[in-house]
Amino acid sequence: MELKKYLFVLVLTNVFLFGDRLFADGLGCNWGTQATHPLRPDIVVKLMKDNGFDKVKLFEADPGAMLALGRSGIQVMVGIPNDMLASLASSVRVAEDWVSHNVSYYLSNKGVDIRYVAVGNEPFLKTYDGQFTKTTLPALQNIQAALIKAGLGRDVKATVPLNADVYQSETGLPSGGKFRSDIQDLMLSIVKFISDNGAPLTINIYPYLSLHADPNFPVDFAFFDGGATPLVDGSITYTNVFDANYDTLITALEKSGFPSMPVVIGEIGWPTDGDVKANPNFARRFNQGLVNRIRRGVGTPKRPTLPDVYLFGLIDEDMKSVEPGNFERHWGIFNFDGTVKYQLDLGGGTLTAAKGVRYLERQWCVMKPDADVADPNFGGSLNYACTYADCTSLGYGSSCAGLDLRGNASYAFNAYYQTMNQQKGACEFSNLAVITKIDPGFKDGTCRYEIMIYNGGTPANNPGTSSASAD
Repeated sequence: MELKKYLFVLVLTNVFLFGDRLFADGLGCNWGTQATHPLRPDIVVKLMKDNGFDKVKLFEADPGAMLALGRSGIQVMVGIPNDMLASLASSVRVAEDWVSHNVSYYLSNKGVDIRYVAVGNEPFLKTYDGQFTKTTLPALQNIQAALIKAGLGRDVKATVPLNADVYQSETGLPSGGKFRSDIQDLMLSIVKFISDNGAPLTINIYPYLSLHADPNFPVDFAFFDGGATPLVDGSITYTNVFDANYDTLITALEKSGFPSMPVVIGEIGWPTDGDVKANPNFARRFNQGLVNRIRRGVGTPKRPTLPDVYLFGLIDEDMKSVEPGNFERHWGIFNFDGTVKYQLDLGGGTLTAAKGVRYLERQWCVMKPDADVADPNFGGSLNYACTYADCTSLGYGSSCAGLDLRGNASYAFNAYYQTMNQQKGACEFSNLAVITKIDPGFKDGTCRYEIMIYNGGTPANNPGTSSASAD
């Protein structure tokens, strides 16, 4: 099959970075907070600064995150969730209240360097079945009006983070790029409005999803190291799917009369677990290739200068929806506790783990040695644990996929026990489980039996601080 036929698997798939070191310029990160045991916001901000991230994108104006970012030197794109679009679209007053509480307040009173407001998040995904097509533009317009009324119109820009499926190419080549037919007029209105107000268009691009969606996708074409069979489009040769995808957007903008429209990459990255192709080796290969390009200032054939890029994401989130796939909870370049997953050189050497992280007691919940997998309560107990805790690492092709039934049970029981803060009674499972002080260890060096972060309250024992992340 010709390579161009693979190109738009990505486009059509629906889904849901200081100090004295030199780092990649223009590299930001996405900070999501959908976790049962999130790191303290001040620790996360220190983690970003230690690793050279000078820009961050938030999915909502979380008060803890916003306060921690005050006077940090980190530029902020603050998001508005899709479920707020309808109310914002219905009234300028609602938008003015939102801007007052979530932009003006933090800018003036807390020193948060807010540069953008992200109105919605991928609102035109086909899976939303048009739910936000009538409210996104009015919400954007009202937020912009509110920013102007607050005297912030020149300094804070409103944009809409869009998935790459808002454009397509019937030829399978970047030169055929155009906006999706069902939202073409809407996209033209949004692009014109954003352009008129001096804001950038924000696009999320995920080469990983090309591999995930199509088992026949040429693997090397997803990466930046030049090992792929090239895609030839007239006089232009493409060696990776990111360049081809991005230039498809640029073509669509050119055809729409916006050849110089600035673009921001709102999300791009590679997950490390939850799927055969979601692993640390591929994630390092992709993210290091991306960072190297940013450091060299290498853009795409149609845009020689790469735009600002927000890596997705900073930290794993164990409460994210797994509807798109189990990999959704494993996009972070850091584990949930801020420990380093794999080595990534952002320009200042190796990554630096989070400092000052406190953990629950060093104990685990595992299946009893004398318990039987044939016990009638076994299946139900396993299902119960994985309903209320994250077991995505147990899936096919994942980091703990090699465990036997007993290992699966121990992993699931411990995941639940840790998620429940090691509470008394959280390690019973019909008398199938027991608490142990002996680390169940790693399976072939990949399967982690976690101990959760101490996030307050009064645990049974004093929480410790990991030596790897001590101040």
